Amino acid sequence: MEIRNLAIQKPEHRPEYEEDLQVTLACRVVLYNDDWHTFDEVINQIIKATKCNFETARGLTFEVHVKGKAIVFSGEMKSCLEVSSVLQEIGLHTQIITE
Repeated sequence: MEIRNLAIQKPEHRPEYEEDLQVTLACRVVLYNDDWHTFDEVINQIIKATKCNFETARGLTFEVHVKGKAIVFSGEMKSCLEVSSVLQEIGLHTQIITE
């Protein structure tokens, strides 16, 4: 009979509460084109959601129109969820992607 020397490992620390987790995902909010909203509606909603200036929002809206979609915001997941939620208030179609 062979006797093996087994090392006893201490369990690794696992956070007891979700607040202990320090995971930060870099995410993006993608806005898709549709046939229902006017340029002004989309521009105003992008400004409301991202706090960007009119020129930036207009450029993003034009990109959505021409390419069918555009990344309108990048940041942490929590911020992306907030931005996406505001955009969806008027029925805009969004998606959050992780990097």
